[in-house]
Amino acid sequence: MTEKDEIIANHLRKFAALTDKDIAESLAFWKPRKIAKGDFFNMQSMVCNDLGLVVKGIFRIYYSDPKTSTEKNLFFFSENQFVVSFRSFISQNPCWYYIEAMEDSEVVFISYQNLNSLYERNANWGKFGRLLAELFFSYAQSRTEEFMFFSHEERYLRLLEEHPNIVERIPAYHISSFLGITNPSLSRIRKRIKK
Repeated sequence: MTEKDEIIANHLRKFAALTDKDIAESLAFWKPRKIAKGDFFNMQSMVCNDLGLVVKGIFRIYYSDPKTSTEKNLFFFSENQFVVSFRSFISQNPCWYYIEAMEDSEVVFISYQNLNSLYERNANWGKFGRLLAELFFSYAQSRTEEFMFFSHEERYLRLLEEHPNIVERIPAYHISSFLGITNPSLSRIRKRIKK
């Protein structure tokens, strides 16, 4: 097995308890891709045709308002997480978001067509699809609930739990945008936490 195959196999075993046979059936479909800092995994208004697994790096999913050019960060994805605009991927309709590499990154990805062919012929891959849908539903619902039920500080702490070294890896204004707060508010939160 190549290093790429090992990375995929380990993640798939953990995520969906796929067998070696299930994994072997998929390996030819997964392709490696390097994405330079500032380049895109997917663009706004384009269909997201690929499901990626982040091997190295960090991505932001953000919306850019065409009228004001204001950007709003919605999600971050880093090592060992799937990266995709899930609604666009499953509906095969254009994406509302950009998915941008925040540092030089590497992913392995599988196309919508290849993943669906695995779903159709293998029940274990069908289970993978269900777990993937549950994961992205959980992300979306958690994000909504954070804005309804949690303070800015609690949202910041939850972000650090999911991406422990994000503060060292990306500019603070991206974190502020994700939290829905200003940069000075973020500075105050960070000072309070350090105490």
